[in-house]
Amino acid sequence: MPIKQQIFALVVSLLVFVFTIEMVRKKRLREEYSVLWLATSFTMFVLVIKYDWLVALTHIVGAELPTSTLFFGSIIFLILLAVQFSIKISKLSDQLKDLVQDNALMRHEFERLKKGSEQ
Repeated sequence: MPIKQQIFALVVSLLVFVFTIEMVRKKRLREEYSVLWLATSFTMFVLVIKYDWLVALTHIVGAELPTSTLFFGSIIFLILLAVQFSIKISKLSDQLKDLVQDNALMRHEFERLKKGSEQ
């Protein structure tokens, strides 16, 4: 890998890492979401430093070029991100359903007590 590309990739991976940490620190990103971003930036950093590992991984995957392996890795990252958000959305949907049901029960009880006190 040419030195300019290597420096650029190192800077990008470090920026992603620092940006993620900063977002967690400022409470703009929850820790549970930061794990995937931190793991990705760490993996990027390691693969830039140990480029021969990327080449070996490329041969294991059966790709022709290391860029194809990186593209495949980015697709896997996006799939993992989509799965993570799907799990969270499912959990939030269940919580919302429970809250709506509890609210309806409390409203019914309130109306019953209100009618009982008016008599």
